[in-house]
Amino acid sequence: MPPRVETDATALKGHSGIARIANATGYSLAGLKAAYRGEAAFRQLLLLNLVLIPVACAMDVTRGERVLLIVAPLASLIVELFNSAIEATVDRVSLAIHPLSKQAKDMGSAAQMLALLLIVLTWGIILL
Repeated sequence: MPPRVETDATALKGHSGIARIANATGYSLAGLKAAYRGEAAFRQLLLLNLVLIPVACAMDVTRGERVLLIVAPLASLIVELFNSAIEATVDRVSLAIHPLSKQAKDMGSAAQMLALLLIVLTWGIILL
C-alpha cells in the first residue's frame, strides 16, 4: 500500500510538544534529502564542507578562528537550501519567463555568491 500523502496543509497543523518536534525533524530531513537528490550545487557544497570542516578541526588556530572556519562553509549550505527553495517556489508558480521570477532567482544566486565569498574571505584572512 502506498504511503498516505496529505494534500491539505491544514491536516499537518496543530501538533504540539514532542509530536511537533518529531514532525519538524522529519520535514527537515526530507528537505535535506530533496536537496541532496535534486540539487548538484548542494552536493558540491556538501563535499566542500566534508573537506573544510575536518581541515578546520585539525588546524592549529584559536577556538574562535576554528568556529569561523566551520561556520562559513555551513552558512553556504544554508544559503543554498534557501536558494533552492526560492527556485522551486518560483518554478511551482509558473515556468513562464517573467522579470520578477528572474529577479527572485538572481537574488538567490547572489546570496549564494556572497556566502561563497564569505568562505574565501574567512579562510583567507585566518590563514594568511
